[in-house]
Amino acid sequence: MSTALRIGELGRATGVDVETIRYYEKAGLLPAPARSGNGYRAYGPPHLERLAFIRHCRALDMPLADIRRLLDSIADPAADCGDVNELIDAQLARVRARLDSMRALERQLLALRARCGEGHRAGECGILHELIAAAHGEACACHRDAAPAPAPQPQRRQP
Repeated sequence: MSTALRIGELGRATGVDVETIRYYEKAGLLPAPARSGNGYRAYGPPHLERLAFIRHCRALDMPLADIRRLLDSIADPAADCGDVNELIDAQLARVRARLDSMRALERQLLALRARCGEGHRAGECGILHELIAAAHGEACACHRDAAPAPAPQPQRRQP
């Protein structure tokens, strides 16, 4: 592999879409590369390492703002890592809240599934009756029997 990579090569090497790489450049997460004589972007090993770091953080579902703060910490190795710990603690709290929500959803689906056995016709299906009742604003048994799911937290998903 040569030292200079074009954007497509960088994308293939890291598994990141070309448009996402451009977005990260515009957002300031990835420094602008030098341009070769023909005007193509020429990425080097530091871009590859930084993009791999960003991709790994995104795989951990970290918001871009937090990734930016982590990158700032990397740039200042003498700084205290308390901020890094706070970021990870906040991410853990978000993950745990989603897990709680998913467990509540599981309980609701299990309660709904318990409303109908095998071998019934659709007109006799307890699941369908419960879903229709819920669509009409009636409390369905799956919500009466299970703890309510916490309200979902709106999050803008970034590439």
